[in-house]
Amino acid sequence: MSKIAQACRLCDTWRAAVARSGAVFIKDVGHGLLEVSHNSLAVLGLVTVGVVLFAASQADFRHALETQTLSWLQARHEARLPPAVTEGDPDLGEPDAIARATASDPRDLDKRQAAVAMWLSRRYKVAPEPVSRLVQEAWMVGELVKLDPTLILAVMAVESSFNPFAQSPVGAQGLMQVMTKVHDDKYVAFGGKHAAFDPVTNLRVGVQVLKECISRAGSLEGGLRHYVGAANLPHDGGYAGKVLAEQATLRQVAGGKVVAVNAPRPIPVASPQPKPDAAAVPIPVPIKTDDKQPAEQIAALGKLSS
Repeated sequence: MSKIAQACRLCDTWRAAVARSGAVFIKDVGHGLLEVSHNSLAVLGLVTVGVVLFAASQADFRHALETQTLSWLQARHEARLPPAVTEGDPDLGEPDAIARATASDPRDLDKRQAAVAMWLSRRYKVAPEPVSRLVQEAWMVGELVKLDPTLILAVMAVESSFNPFAQSPVGAQGLMQVMTKVHDDKYVAFGGKHAAFDPVTNLRVGVQVLKECISRAGSLEGGLRHYVGAANLPHDGGYAGKVLAEQATLRQVAGGKVVAVNAPRPIPVASPQPKPDAAAVPIPVPIKTDDKQPAEQIAALGKLSS
């Protein structure tokens, strides 16, 4: 036999021996682990039985254990329940309250409206969301009744500085300082005269009154004198000039011009006591337009609330 064959046979013998040794080692380790696990389970079982027997023989220990277990289960159950409302701690939540909020995201406005809303917000120190809603409404209603929306916003600025709860000494109320007692019939379509303090409703009713005044006077400046109740007075205290100046500024803002917000603001005007013939007389001759007549336009405003 050659030396190479002897070497190969020796290698095969060593390889077989190593394989047998490894198999024996793994088998012994497995048996050992199995024995240990069996013994551990036996010990755990004995300990458990011992604890149970001890607890059964000790009434106080058993009672304490039952109480603690019951408390834990009760706490877990209460954690899954909604918070309980107790007396003196009423549930003030109202998920539908958002429907009453007069607010819009300024990002939902077009470029002109957004510019006007943000400028008015800074100028009159009011939140941009409610102002954005009013700007949207002024644009929509203004288009409906053929009035410049900047005029509507200018009237609100001069009348109330965008305070929806404002009231003058003579009873003019809300954003556009409408004489609620005189124009209570206009609030019927909105549920009653208390709607004067709803910003959107006050805007719509104020626009109705303003449209009637302009139609009656035949001119914008004359209509503003009627609106403030100065139609039969020698002067209107500069009211028309203040509204038109504010409107001109808002037009510049809507056109993209940079206008300082700290420019002198128009001081809210306390409306003179309106004369019956200046506030409640029906429109004698409506202004003709290509679309709806003023009476139809004004009636449409009430339908917007539905």
